[in-house]
Amino acid sequence: MERPHQVEAGSLEASLLQMFNDHNLASVQLRDHTEKAKKEAIRNAARVSNLLVNTVNGGVQEVFINEKRIEMEIRALATTIMRFSKQTQQWLAASHAINNAVKEIGDFENWMKTMELDCKSITAAICNIHN
Repeated sequence: MERPHQVEAGSLEASLLQMFNDHNLASVQLRDHTEKAKKEAIRNAARVSNLLVNTVNGGVQEVFINEKRIEMEIRALATTIMRFSKQTQQWLAASHAINNAVKEIGDFENWMKTMELDCKSITAAICNIHN
């Protein structure tokens, strides 16, 4: 078996071995640093994403609540309109009935005046015949 030979300090081989070890150590440190930065970037991206989603959802939720309020107001207004429409129809029917009654009273009054004139004419004719 071969014995591993020992490297003498200060030799070219020792310098190359030291450079190789330094390079490997720097590479491992850089990889660790890169991995930590990657994980931090992912956490930050997730946090930003959550904040954006919450912001958008908050606006959507507010719009949804406003939409429900508007729908309730529309239903209430439709009910009020229907009630007012029925009341208007009742008022129209009542005013039409009053107009007809006034018209009938006027017609009756005219008839009475005509009858009175006829009666006076008849009475005058009878008086003239009698005299």
